[in-house]
Amino acid sequence: MMAVTAVNGCRYCSYFHARQALERGVTPEEIAQLLTGDVANCPEEEAVAVLYAQHWAESDAHPDPEAVRRLQQTYGAERTEAIHLMLQMIRLGNLMGNSFDYLLYRISFGKWGGATLPRS
Repeated sequence: MMAVTAVNGCRYCSYFHARQALERGVTPEEIAQLLTGDVANCPEEEAVAVLYAQHWAESDAHPDPEAVRRLQQTYGAERTEAIHLMLQMIRLGNLMGNSFDYLLYRISFGKWGGATLPRS
């Protein structure tokens, strides 16, 4: 979740997912790394999924077919489908958060929100 949020730049989602990670024992240092896009310390069994999630977000939900094949090869068809569903839900949340931020920015004449403007 944090890998996708890092790409999409939603501050609300970053806060929410960081809080969840802290509750599950992820260290503040690991969270900071993930939120900057650094996945070097990712658990080996999750690495393919996390790297895929970053690629998926960076490619605007149009991943390379080879990346999809590797994800399926690593996790199987059912788990790959679940990963795609989760990525779509995260993307929707990020888009809503960034859109809300942009609205705050516009109605406050630049005083609030607007930390990251929505991607076109």
